[in-house]
Amino acid sequence: MEKHPITPPPKLAAKWVHEIYGNPSVIPLHDLTLQVIEHAAQWGADQELEACCAIALVDPVCGTKHQRSMLVRHIRERRRPKPPSLKEQAMRVLLESGYTLDGRMEIEPEDIDIIHRALEQLDD
Repeated sequence: MEKHPITPPPKLAAKWVHEIYGNPSVIPLHDLTLQVIEHAAQWGADQELEACCAIALVDPVCGTKHQRSMLVRHIRERRRPKPPSLKEQAMRVLLESGYTLDGRMEIEPEDIDIIHRALEQLDD
């Protein structure tokens, strides 16, 4: 899984733990520690994003009320993109799949599960 740019690198997380607790062996850098650091970084980033959006919504330098609203929506979409739905993932698989010389579609083994799960969500 690809890490989001807001996720502090483990070396920086280890530095923070060492700064707080002194001896790094007191609080080892376990997955749980990294998760707490990641959540804290995400919370801080979310607070900053919301503060910036609040400014953009009222600052006349950002245009008309409608333009400010559109700007905030655009910022949120770019900085906190929603993961693609299962349907969107399945469509991507189908659109990006190759074809054999005799016209059969080639689907990667890891993509079959995506299509299978998307089909299971369909009503009969």
